[in-house]
Amino acid sequence: MTQLFGRRAQVVRQAAGAGNELSGEGNNANILTSAGRRIPACSDILASMSPVLERKLNSGKNDGKSEKLIRILGVPDDAVHAFLRLLHAGSDKEGEGIMRRHGMHLLVLSHVYQVKWLKRACEKWLAAWLTAEAVVDVLKLARLCDADWLAIRCFKLIEKDFDTVQNSDAWHFVQDNDPWLELQVLQFLHDSDIREKEIRKNKDEHKIYRQLSETMICLEHIFKEGCTDIKPDQSRNSYCPSSAACQPLQHLLLHFSKCDGERTTCSRCRRIWQLLKLHSTMYIAHDFTNCRIPLHSEFEYRMQKLEGKLNERKWMTLGKKVASVMAFSSFAKRNMQESESGLAVG
Repeated sequence: MTQLFGRRAQVVRQAAGAGNELSGEGNNANILTSAGRRIPACSDILASMSPVLERKLNSGKNDGKSEKLIRILGVPDDAVHAFLRLLHAGSDKEGEGIMRRHGMHLLVLSHVYQVKWLKRACEKWLAAWLTAEAVVDVLKLARLCDADWLAIRCFKLIEKDFDTVQNSDAWHFVQDNDPWLELQVLQFLHDSDIREKEIRKNKDEHKIYRQLSETMICLEHIFKEGCTDIKPDQSRNSYCPSSAACQPLQHLLLHFSKCDGERTTCSRCRRIWQLLKLHSTMYIAHDFTNCRIPLHSEFEYRMQKLEGKLNERKWMTLGKKVASVMAFSSFAKRNMQESESGLAVG
């Protein structure tokens, strides 16, 4: 494969050095267009750029003839001329104007004649110039030319501006004549909507797990380090570095210790019970020991006794997810601190 590309590059350089620009010396082939126009070309360059053209040039029809004739029909003459110019140039570096005028025809020609680099270039330029009014036509062409990358860009633009697309003439034509393409577009929109809802749901869930993990860290901080400074004073050594998250939890604990009402009906007391239960569940799920949080053993006994109950299984699942988020956050924080210390030393 490397030798093939090297041979093609050598042929292009030699032709360019001889001043070959679709005219002059070395043009021993003619391209016949639909309008009967003959465009001279270099057979060596055509063969080096396209395996399809190479087979045509080497076919039995052209054996023994000084002039080789290839028919490229079904597209405008100017598009054929632009196609040959790009093949002789060997790149699309100066082809923006050509692409704007003949991009869709060039995509077809590069697909039919298997010029992969030109096909990728056409996909790139057409994707850059996509509009809601023309995207359906480009999508139909991309499907016919197996241009998957361009087709995906078309689908994404349709999803982004479907209100404009469905008012276009091309979309009305698809509805009347191509129900399969219409079904594909609608299916893509449906799948995208489902993915977006799933992503949003996962983000919301992760946010809840992160908040719960921060609450569990504060709960351990309160009972392990004895943090009871509800209104911290930064000048004192007892200042809590996590006061923004710690203070609301301390207020709940203070209410829990002094509540004279029925704790099973008091919403604030029930919230503390749920947090204590969640913390206990995390320790049970990961077989942690030496927990200093109150009622840990009571919750552990109750959950082991009711292990088969659906509600308790849900608590275990929640505990595992919150513990995983805590572990990941702790690992990320430790790596960040190590990076900062490394930069400071450096």
